[in-house]
Amino acid sequence: MAQRRRLTQAQDPLAAQAEGERLSADAERHRLEARRLEARRLEARRLESLGKLAGGIAHDFNNLLAVVTNYASFVTEEIAAVAAESGDDRWKAVLNDVGQIQHAAERATALTRQLLAFGRREAIQPRVLSLNRVVADLEQALRDLVGEEVRLTISLHPDAGSVFADHDQLEQVLVNLVANAREAMPDGGVLSIDTANVDLDEDTVAARVGLRPGPHARLRVSDNGVGIPADLLGLVFEPFFTTKVKGEGSGLGLATVYGVISQFGGHTEIASEEGAGTTVTCLLPEAAETGPLVTVPRSTVPVPGSTDDHAGGGETILLVEDEDAIREVTQRILARNGYQVLTAAGAAEAIALVGGRHEARDDIDLLITDVIMPGMHGGELAGLIRALLPTVRVAYMSGYAHPVLAARGRLDADVILLKKPFTEGVLLETVRRTLNSD
Repeated sequence: MAQRRRLTQAQDPLAAQAEGERLSADAERHRLEARRLEARRLEARRLESLGKLAGGIAHDFNNLLAVVTNYASFVTEEIAAVAAESGDDRWKAVLNDVGQIQHAAERATALTRQLLAFGRREAIQPRVLSLNRVVADLEQALRDLVGEEVRLTISLHPDAGSVFADHDQLEQVLVNLVANAREAMPDGGVLSIDTANVDLDEDTVAARVGLRPGPHARLRVSDNGVGIPADLLGLVFEPFFTTKVKGEGSGLGLATVYGVISQFGGHTEIASEEGAGTTVTCLLPEAAETGPLVTVPRSTVPVPGSTDDHAGGGETILLVEDEDAIREVTQRILARNGYQVLTAAGAAEAIALVGGRHEARDDIDLLITDVIMPGMHGGELAGLIRALLPTVRVAYMSGYAHPVLAARGRLDADVILLKKPFTEGVLLETVRRTLNSD
């Protein structure tokens, strides 16, 4: 057969030329595809490096913000008491100044959490979640966000599937995508959210870095807004990149989306055309449902009332934190709210302290430990302390999850986690909730 084909081509120069052109076109197509794939890999590595840098810086800022936020709160209380006693209106101006400091710290906290999400270092508690349920539960908030000038349509495929993700982060992804789409339609328009289940084959995942073949839940957000210029499309997932007017956006919305989806083994891609609109597609591996789906309340962040509601009754807390400033401010909050506080700057000091108390060690009611410390991480320390004190309760503090704490760098879903930076009210609520837990 091959000999007959060569004879035919030798007899027909046009056929030989056509065959040569076909082979040349195939080779060129393979070369272009290889270049595109390599470019995507380079882009993924570049964003990974940016994420590590951003996450490391954000973690350090988180510790600083915990100190700033809480000491500003102390100053506010003290000035308010002086102002009430003196009746001098000048103290009101000072209170306002401190309030501005607190407001700036709150904004900085929000930014650092987005940076941690981009760098995949935010403390997370993943669960098996229904993608449709997350979208449905957030629908009213999203309609309020887009306003009356934008028509929001939501289409949830019944077989969209479940994903293994952090509930709060998945909500943040959706809010960021909808907020971006809304801002792309200043004069109104149509914003669409849809879910589906897609089965990715080898060829499909080969062109998408980080994905594996198999069923995936797809979240897609589209708008018919102004679109993004082609020369800027490759920059949209970078932190602090924005097309908005200076001062109107942090440039962390899509970077956060990219980081969160990547953290759970997914992939994010964007398609846009100037004047026609933008579509962002997020793919997450479908979760193997080994247990019931978790229904998470709309707000998982503690919203404490008066700190008196969570005041201590003389319980003893062992506080382990290697950052001096964090340890000191946390000790001060706990002590002034009725708790007895023992402190240690690391795991070795904590173990020595417990071991040296002998009969008195049983009066330790709660261990609060940082997750990441030199020498031994918080999970290991908790195990050793529990071996000495079987009834002690444990709460963790962290600005981000660390791979040595548990499988795949995530905290178990059932641990109590205090995210840095925290306020006095959130700290006290977490302590009381942990002490009251079974």
